[in-house]
Amino acid sequence: MSLLSKTDENTQGAPAGRLAPAATHTDPAAQLGTPAKDESRAKRLRSEDPADFPVPTGREEEWRFTPLDRLGSLLTERATDTAGDHPATTWDITDTQYVVTPLAPGQAPRGTVLVPEDRAAVVASAGCEEALHVQIPADTELDEPLVVRVTGHGAGRRSNAHVVIEAGTHSRALVILQHTGSAEHGENVEILAGDGSQLTVVSLQEWQDDAVHTGQHEARIGRDATFRHIVVTLGGDLVRLNTNVSYDGPGGSANLFGVYFADAGQHQEHRVFVDHNAPKCHSDVLYKGALQGETARTVWVGDVLIRAEAEGTDTYEMNRNLVLTDGARADSVPNLEIETGEIEGAGHASATGRFDDEQLFYLMARGIPESEARRLVVRGFFADIVGRIGVPEVTDRIMRAIEVELGFEPADAEELQALEAGSEHEAIV
Repeated sequence: MSLLSKTDENTQGAPAGRLAPAATHTDPAAQLGTPAKDESRAKRLRSEDPADFPVPTGREEEWRFTPLDRLGSLLTERATDTAGDHPATTWDITDTQYVVTPLAPGQAPRGTVLVPEDRAAVVASAGCEEALHVQIPADTELDEPLVVRVTGHGAGRRSNAHVVIEAGTHSRALVILQHTGSAEHGENVEILAGDGSQLTVVSLQEWQDDAVHTGQHEARIGRDATFRHIVVTLGGDLVRLNTNVSYDGPGGSANLFGVYFADAGQHQEHRVFVDHNAPKCHSDVLYKGALQGETARTVWVGDVLIRAEAEGTDTYEMNRNLVLTDGARADSVPNLEIETGEIEGAGHASATGRFDDEQLFYLMARGIPESEARRLVVRGFFADIVGRIGVPEVTDRIMRAIEVELGFEPADAEELQALEAGSEHEAIV
């Protein structure tokens, strides 16, 4: 029994256990009179020169979902605002011994992995004179998370940032990027996971309601390395993040997880590109989001490319959205390109669902108040991804934030366990 009714989902012809892509969605670019181009994701332009990226019009494939008028100055070449007592954003880190000399443009390893792929990324790169360089030496294992706190100091103030995270061979680390406050923040994050390393990078977007944040995250995974990338977007007026992953040798594994919750008026856009450019590599992409309130909007675009040389690839991507109220909209676009048939497996799935009043009544008939029933369904919806994230510092934060979004004071663990144990319910996962 399901507490959600599925919409925009097509399973015809899908392999056992794997869903086919969601049904065709409305194309805003086509409504403007210019159909979106159908071409390989690998052909998208990359450049360090802002002149190569004209200011977008909204008709471009990569911009057709984004409300450009809400991006503020983030498409304009502009230096970071340093007026007043603080620059537009400041950062601090929990352990400075892993911060090395700042990197100027063109100073390796800055730019060895990340080359801007859109207007927002290129102007942020051009406007950042010094990149934060976090380096975990080879064979080093960190027992505690390394937390980089990015704080915005004023709505409308422009900030350009570049972070390089470098994990040496056979190292193990958890790095958390925490974004709070308010600013117009353009950020590039460059990640190098060395051979045999185990690296987890978490990006928390906990901005105030008037913040705007664009970002390009670019990761290269070494031979036999395990990389986990976790995105949690809860705050901000507009957040648009592009996450790209490629491989530097066989045996690499990437797990890309995302959790987002959009309230009235918020726009949250997450784009993922996994480039399987090496043999015998693995990727698993799972993003789940909930929406509530008039004009709440989320966009998820997932692209996976399996190149001809990537024999033995195993990949799967999934996006799930839960619409809690009328007036909210979720767009989900999974794409899969395969250039070789010699693979272990490949699949993708996408579904958007909402509360079914009859199913909600089922829980209420079992003595559970309506507000608690809704709370349990939402928690159940996120339960599997929270369990797979497996980082207590992150999962506890997610569930507390969801409680607040639903209008509850954050519950303690015993209360939540009692609620969940007392209800026999199912939810789409």
